[in-house]
Amino acid sequence: MTGAVAAGAAGRTTTEQPRPGRWLALAVLVLAVLLVGVDATVLGLAAPYLSEDLRPSGTQLLWIGDVYSFVIAGLLVSMGSLGDRIGRKKLLLTGSVAFGAMSALAAYATTPEMMIAARALQGVAGATLMPSTLALIRNLFHDPRERSLAVGVWGAAASAGTAVGPVLGGFLLGHFWWGSVFLINLPVMVVLVAVGIKVLPESRNPEPGPWDLASVALSLVGMVGVVYAIKEAAAHGVGAGAAVAGVIGVAALVAFVRRQLRLPTPLLDMKLFSNRGFSGAVLADLLTILGLAGLLFFLSQFLQMVQGRSPLNAGLVELPAAVGAMGAGLAAGPVARRLSVRTVVSGGLVLVGLGLGACAWVSADTATPVLGAILFVVGVGAGFSFTVTADVILSSVPKEQAGAASAVSETAYELGSALGIALLGSVVTGVYRNFTAPEGVPADAVGAARESLGGAVETAGDLPHRTGEALLHAAQQAFTDGMEAAAVAGGVISLAAAAAAWVLLRGRTLEGGD
Repeated sequence: MTGAVAAGAAGRTTTEQPRPGRWLALAVLVLAVLLVGVDATVLGLAAPYLSEDLRPSGTQLLWIGDVYSFVIAGLLVSMGSLGDRIGRKKLLLTGSVAFGAMSALAAYATTPEMMIAARALQGVAGATLMPSTLALIRNLFHDPRERSLAVGVWGAAASAGTAVGPVLGGFLLGHFWWGSVFLINLPVMVVLVAVGIKVLPESRNPEPGPWDLASVALSLVGMVGVVYAIKEAAAHGVGAGAAVAGVIGVAALVAFVRRQLRLPTPLLDMKLFSNRGFSGAVLADLLTILGLAGLLFFLSQFLQMVQGRSPLNAGLVELPAAVGAMGAGLAAGPVARRLSVRTVVSGGLVLVGLGLGACAWVSADTATPVLGAILFVVGVGAGFSFTVTADVILSSVPKEQAGAASAVSETAYELGSALGIALLGSVVTGVYRNFTAPEGVPADAVGAARESLGGAVETAGDLPHRTGEALLHAAQQAFTDGMEAAAVAGGVISLAAAAAAWVLLRGRTLEGGD
């Protein structure tokens, strides 16, 4: 079936002429991707400053950090489908204006509740951006080889934004107040909208059918419920709240799927998943980010609280991963045509697995060049895998369904990220909370230190110097041991993803191959 789909898609492209201005249009789309990437990582650094000013409770601080990803995960499929119906350019530009406005609201928030609301509305706007950008690439670039390069640039921009976030955030927080990490969105959005109005073409499904609001509600409740349950279980264990949210989320997703199978024009065409190439690419994305996200989340804490690096320095240490991903993303299309799709995707995932496994030997004394080399290998593997799977997903569907298909890819990314932090986080936490405290440390101090490494740093500062130093050393060693165990688990997951991709992507080729 995948061969037939690819052949049919290839046949369609031969009669379509290159669109003038497509590369300038791609530059506009890259701005949107950069913005989303930066915004996903920059807030973490600002959290301590924000907490000092707004005084949120512990629960409110968690919602400030998480509500953005909850809303994005819940609305990606709905927004991708909406773009197919009303026009991807219209949705992208409207979402960009809304994203800029909500960024300004977040920057000048005066209460925790106002900040939570602003971040939630940013999530609504953010859900319009990523599926629209990838879907527009599908319609801008008719030539398969050009489209592969465009997807590579798109993926490189996403990687660059994620890596630049901590570096840019560290610089801004060193010179300005915490709201500056949100205000940087505004000039980018002004340029994006002003140029995008002129150079982006409009595209939509010519026979879209109605936008089913019941499906939108089920998708939102389902994804938010599942992601919330995963994150809550990771942070506090499987309690009643997490269990109820998980049950409601799964039930809503089951109802969503059943409803899509009955509707004449569904929000998401479930028949897409009968395409082995499409399903294999989505599964590879989910498992890859599952292995990556959990480890990289804890690696940032390791660099700052075990190795004692500043936020800016920690961001620079992680930069080689983005450099590797950018370079591999740009080369992925030609390499996949010379070798094969499954060779490049599986090979990339093997590199990710080996890189993550190498983190099992990382310690407090590991030098910067060694960390950089490991992260570069991980970045190269991820760049090859993500770029080729995105190309496969786009070429597996008609242009009319590009938004919905892109949204499935992005949803897999969000779900994989939540699962990775939850599952690998439970590994780190399980090892960390069992560390043996030095003699002479009060029981209440030991209990506080075992809650988190940040708690251990704070608790150690309140104890006599020698006692505090011994407690902090024990906590740091336990955290490192937990991270090493999570690295092995992440590596195994990535290697399993490589095996799955090798089977599911068998016979799959990129359009325009020899």
